[in-house]
Amino acid sequence: MQDLTHYIDGEHVPGTSGRFAEARNPATGEVIYKVPLASPSELDAAVERAAIAQKEWAKVNPQRRARVFMKFGALINEHMEELAEILSREHGKTIPDAKGDIQRGLEVVEVCMGLPSHLKGDYTVDAGTGIDLYSMRQPLGVVAGITPFNFPAMIPLWKMSPAVACGNAIILKPSERTPKTSMRLAELFVEAGLPAGVVQVVHGDKECVDAILDNETVQAVGFVGSTPIAQYIYGRAATNGKRAQCFGGAKNHMIIMPDADIDKAADALIGAGFGAAGERCMAISVAVPVGQDTADKLVDTLVPRIESLKVAPYTGGDDVDFGPVITAQAKDRIEGLISSGVEQGAKILTDGRGLSIQGYEDGYFVGPTLFDDVTPDMDIYKEEVFGPVLSMVRQDNYEDALQLIQDNAYGNGTAIYTADGDVARDFVARVEVGMVGVNFPIPVPLSYYSFGGWKKSGFGDLDQYGPDAFKFYTKSKKVSARWFSGIKDGAALNFKAID
Repeated sequence: MQDLTHYIDGEHVPGTSGRFAEARNPATGEVIYKVPLASPSELDAAVERAAIAQKEWAKVNPQRRARVFMKFGALINEHMEELAEILSREHGKTIPDAKGDIQRGLEVVEVCMGLPSHLKGDYTVDAGTGIDLYSMRQPLGVVAGITPFNFPAMIPLWKMSPAVACGNAIILKPSERTPKTSMRLAELFVEAGLPAGVVQVVHGDKECVDAILDNETVQAVGFVGSTPIAQYIYGRAATNGKRAQCFGGAKNHMIIMPDADIDKAADALIGAGFGAAGERCMAISVAVPVGQDTADKLVDTLVPRIESLKVAPYTGGDDVDFGPVITAQAKDRIEGLISSGVEQGAKILTDGRGLSIQGYEDGYFVGPTLFDDVTPDMDIYKEEVFGPVLSMVRQDNYEDALQLIQDNAYGNGTAIYTADGDVARDFVARVEVGMVGVNFPIPVPLSYYSFGGWKKSGFGDLDQYGPDAFKFYTKSKKVSARWFSGIKDGAALNFKAID
């Protein structure tokens, strides 16, 4: 077991609160890290140091900041194997999945390499007689990112990169379940030339989160996690006058139309439903086949493919499809929901309960589970399972399938598989969801767009990364300028002075 530290001013600083959490290897159940949980005074001290570093970093011009990102991106690629090993050990993802996690974060780093073009303002010459108008974007100061366990590299990079690119300092509080990946990324950022203190990594629980939300120096908070906590953070941040972008849970549906390619739809559901053990906010957890024939064909195609999936530790070889879930509590909750589905009348076609891997009996493994004949009143449908469980909800026609999605409390991602362009266009136009895939199962936008869901999946009017991030992490200043050259003007008491 390793005793972790906070990462303050580019140095490893032991915790002083006397409180700790244990991070475990999900494949073995063994404790791998003892994680310090910061007190409010420790958090406040980290913010104070970040504020000092930010003042100097904000003076660095965007082109020079971009060069730091170029070096940072190169270091991430250089250390890809090391980072993937750290991530897989603390999360349980396969090595290829861990590399994908890192790569999607790296893509945001790459967008920040072109940050001079993202921070340009507007300029109007002679908006009035002798008057020029212009706007500029300036950093907020110190901001914070509170990130979840399920993407230990990607989401911290989504938070750190645009925040720092805009000239801010950031307090990053990663999940105490997957703390090491964020720390290693912060170390590489400093190695790339980022001044110490611009990124501070502080571990903690609710006490630390509340300290972030109540600290007057912290100007903005970005969060990804469950919906109840997203609502809590958004409300408390707003009460304290902070900007907040908070992303919560999901229940993502995929409609399969009668004209869809069933093989392609099944492959998409396997990857989107069971990849990363289903611990993704963009996972497809509900398949909605339209028509009984479509549903029957889909079942016949899915079941043998699901039964052939290999569940094992990330060290189990290149053919491992997915690994364990994050904790013993998560495993118990998922298996409890599976049991409730059986009790409430859903037809279980593949059952992932009770899975034990030889040599890893203490690991938190849940096998791939497929339900048919699920109805919207069942817990397995209403709850975000966040595990390798796919539910089929049969619908008689397209309109009923669409309405099922409209009625759901979440609006993160959705997809439709069809060969009919008219149906696809109608779906895209009408569905009340923030990210939509057409014959594409996990519609996460590329890094030069922005990521965000609707309804109870997202709180705040600006999304993550892409153009929205550069708006979120800066404030706009507007200037009206006039230079006098001997022309006499009388006092103006109305807005017509700019005419």
